[in-house]
Amino acid sequence: MSDYKVHPTAVIDDNVEIGNGTSIWHYSHIQPGAKIGEKCTLGQNVNVANNVTIGNFCKIQNNVSVYEGVTLEDYVFCGPSMVFTNIILPKCKYPQRGAEFYAPTLVKQGASIGANATIVCGTTIGRDCLIGAGTVVTKDVPDYALVVGNPGRVIGWVSEAGVRLEFDENGFADCEKSGKRYKLADGKVTEVS
Repeated sequence: MSDYKVHPTAVIDDNVEIGNGTSIWHYSHIQPGAKIGEKCTLGQNVNVANNVTIGNFCKIQNNVSVYEGVTLEDYVFCGPSMVFTNIILPKCKYPQRGAEFYAPTLVKQGASIGANATIVCGTTIGRDCLIGAGTVVTKDVPDYALVVGNPGRVIGWVSEAGVRLEFDENGFADCEKSGKRYKLADGKVTEVS
């Protein structure tokens, strides 16, 4: 049996998995088939839809809906009122309901998504990237990218700790906060130590 906290106003449907140390706050709803990892925090008015998987140590701020087709890996941060979509062409007259219509979205480990950002479905949000507040993401985001604007565009790179990386003439950058080193080559950043 898991040891987690649920506010009395939250609704937890049957057939869900919630990890130890997770907290689910006011007016949130966890739907059937959802899997939430350990030590996550789900703020007020968070909806986790059917069959969604959320990793460990995630923080989902107030007013976020994680729709079916979205997967969050470990240590993902979702800022207040950010938006996921799951259908590319939603039309009321021609309903598209069911997993076969959903374009999957993957948010990789350590990614941070700012307040009021929108993630258009069918995209992969890279490891440890930082999506600025209000950004509209319409295509895949590389690992460690700093993305802002509408549509979102890469304007720089950040470390696992969220520190802006400044690369030397050989394409290396060090993060003082994490002590890790990164390499920029061919438009991609990788951790090298």
